[in-house]
Amino acid sequence: MMIKKIACLVFSFAMAATIAKAQQPQAPLLTLKEAVEIALKNNYNIRLSQNNSTIASNNVTLGNAGIFPQLTGDFNDNNSRQTTKQTRNDGTVNNIRNAKNSNNNYGVNLNWTIFDGFAMFANYDQLKQQDKLGSLRLQDTIQRTMADVIDTYYNLISQNEQIKALKGAIDISRTQLRIATDKFNVGRASRLEVLNAQVNLNTDTGNLVIQYQQFKSLKIQLNQLLIRDMQTDFSVTDTIVVDDKLALADVINNAQLQNPAILSAQINRRLAEINLKQVRAARYPQVGVTSGYTFTNSRTPAGFTLSQNVHGFNYGLTATINIFDGFNQNRREKNARIQIENAEISAKQTRLNVEAQINNLFVAYLSGLDLVKLEEANVNLNKRNLDITLDKYKLGNITPLEVREAQRNYLDAQSKFFAAQYQSKQAEIMLKQITNSINIQ
Repeated sequence: MMIKKIACLVFSFAMAATIAKAQQPQAPLLTLKEAVEIALKNNYNIRLSQNNSTIASNNVTLGNAGIFPQLTGDFNDNNSRQTTKQTRNDGTVNNIRNAKNSNNNYGVNLNWTIFDGFAMFANYDQLKQQDKLGSLRLQDTIQRTMADVIDTYYNLISQNEQIKALKGAIDISRTQLRIATDKFNVGRASRLEVLNAQVNLNTDTGNLVIQYQQFKSLKIQLNQLLIRDMQTDFSVTDTIVVDDKLALADVINNAQLQNPAILSAQINRRLAEINLKQVRAARYPQVGVTSGYTFTNSRTPAGFTLSQNVHGFNYGLTATINIFDGFNQNRREKNARIQIENAEISAKQTRLNVEAQINNLFVAYLSGLDLVKLEEANVNLNKRNLDITLDKYKLGNITPLEVREAQRNYLDAQSKFFAAQYQSKQAEIMLKQITNSINIQ
């Protein structure tokens, strides 16, 4: 009798929890497109990359490259008070006490480097390449963020399907407990069978609690990517559709043309070549012109001239050339050539790494597609086996352990099916990220 009461209590508790769960309001649906749009608008990494790209774009000016002249306005005002004793040639003495001396000048000055060994043009080319690099980094950040959001979203779908499978397992365990209890009441089953059924139900319920915890953690992770309240509740769709049309050759070719790492390596090589031009510029003369218009006013009570006012135009030409600097120019040029070689090696290494990554991901992608088909058939097979097993258990033809084994096999098949779907989708996402081709319509 005690066993019956315990079984009824467990059954009532499980039913109450299920009903309470069903009565909770459904969380608003968050589609994948909405999630990506929110991330593109709010994500901090994207906003930082946008600002850095804007800075690089703002720097692309002729003035920043040193091509334009520099025009300044200058003003100086100097004053002093001095006591002077002068003895003249005729022997007379002139004492001037606390005399104020002043001198001020002001005007505009022009400095313009008209030739610096073509360094200014190399500087301008460098700024344009850095602007391209900033745009590439922004695009890479956007693609990475989109990939993270998409990957987390599909992981949520996979985990949610696991929750549904565990709920199905609980329903089966609950049915097994009810059947065992009924058999015990009519003397067709032992007390141990009822206890085992209760243990199975409790185990499945515990697994569901753990699965809910993982699901909620993933929700927090997605909310973090979307830069919103971590406790914002939402639901996701229930379908993972894998693009099964990807071809390895196409992915590799697209990566050579669009992969941010490969394109960045190419720009870095171009920057190394520009650096050699900048270093070589020191071999040429540096020519500049100076000009200005100044006003000067001075007062010196103790001088031969009490005051003087001067204003006028000045101009000049400057030129310098490096004749000998201890062979440092040769050293700098050799190092610049080595940097070009390093940039070329780095570009080849980057292309090799990207191609290896693509090949590894494509293996996972194809394996996932094959596993999806296999595990889908396995799920259907294990579902039929479980249904037959339950029917036989009701008739008393098989043991509870055989029911539990059939139930475990069905749950494992579902878990492998969801994992295969997510594996192939995850590989697809990363392959599209590598080729800079993630797009949410």
